[in-house]
Amino acid sequence: MASLSTTSSAIGQKHRQGTVVSICWVGMEMDQPGDDIHHHLRQIVLWGKWPLQVQVLQHQPISFNELKRNTLCRVDGCLLVHWEMMRRHWLYVGVCGRVVLLLMVASCFVNFNLHVGLPDDYGGKVEVRTWTELSARAIPQPNSMHLQMSDWLSVEERRLDQLASVCRNSSLRNLTHTSINKFVLDRIFVCDKQKILYCQTPKVGNTQWKKVLIVLNGKYSKVEDIPEELVHDRKKNGLTRLSSLKENEIRERLDTYFKFFIVRDPFERIISAFKDKFAKNPRFEPFYKHYIAPAIIRKYRKIHRDPNDSSSQEAYRLRFEDFVRYLGDVSGQKRLNRQFGPHVIHWVTYVELCAPCDISYSMVGHHETLERDAPYILKAAGIEHLVSYPTIPPGITAYNRTKVERYFSGISRRDARRLYERFQGDFNLFGYPRPDFLLD
Repeated sequence: MASLSTTSSAIGQKHRQGTVVSICWVGMEMDQPGDDIHHHLRQIVLWGKWPLQVQVLQHQPISFNELKRNTLCRVDGCLLVHWEMMRRHWLYVGVCGRVVLLLMVASCFVNFNLHVGLPDDYGGKVEVRTWTELSARAIPQPNSMHLQMSDWLSVEERRLDQLASVCRNSSLRNLTHTSINKFVLDRIFVCDKQKILYCQTPKVGNTQWKKVLIVLNGKYSKVEDIPEELVHDRKKNGLTRLSSLKENEIRERLDTYFKFFIVRDPFERIISAFKDKFAKNPRFEPFYKHYIAPAIIRKYRKIHRDPNDSSSQEAYRLRFEDFVRYLGDVSGQKRLNRQFGPHVIHWVTYVELCAPCDISYSMVGHHETLERDAPYILKAAGIEHLVSYPTIPPGITAYNRTKVERYFSGISRRDARRLYERFQGDFNLFGYPRPDFLLD
């Protein structure tokens, strides 16, 4: 095989004379000059200005047009590159490409273990979840994000039928019915412009639905522009509560407006409330840490009077088992809740918040399928052209059994059963299965 010269000191030489490029081959043994020239010229990358002629010394000039099929690119001048160098170059490029591809694939898995973009209530904090946790679902829900409106309405009809059926069950009446009192009316936000009532259910995407209402009221043009601190400021968010209206105005709206609220697996919601208000408290609400937590600890922690324990910081930090005992004690919780005031909205039942058996709601969305439910609720309310619900990464709202098992791992069966009895109405009304893996 002939070798090509690429340095000025090489035996071969290359030079330009007008429009002719002369190439001298070194160490080339040619039995059939014409064929051999073309064979080896395919191993050369030629750069030059059009039109050029390529002349192989000791042979006839060859028009550049005959060779440009084998030319890869052009720059000013003429350069010879050995085919072996080009082969190594492309081999190097191929290896780099494989490394980049592997990094891209690996990043997909790494991202699942980093902070998910949207927090538990999509504002103020984030939660770390692995890809296996995101895929865990205990509640059977239609998983297609491309359901037709009629298909989704049939799902919603089954939900409302389930709700109505349990409401009629007299044996569960104490768990499913409540009066439409001021506490309930204070949970329901009014949008008179679009004739919509939304009952807030904290720890179930409540912040984002309030943003939707703020946009509908005309204060902002899109939900992304609304500051987080404004959403929960009663004086600044401009949201009207049903409790602020006269009795006849309340009745008219309850009878004629589109009414909806969102639910979530009751135990997951309790975990979310504990994390948000006691474990992390991202909004720096001192009332939970300095008043509610100590009150629960004093009543429900068995060792809270231990002098050795009281000197440690851990003694003043609410534990999940303390929180569960408090929620499972019906009579004791009621006494404490009167002291805690409206702060208890983050963990009281859906029945106490929204009176679903006493108010005829148009729709009930599920947090587990919120990325699908939200657009359809907007469409059913006739406002899909006015506002969009914030984008939710697929799977982030799915039921997470792994997380539930982790939090309840230190909870006794007795305390878990008492907690279930307290929230059994919520489980039954909205079709959530009994968590046998925690109770039996």
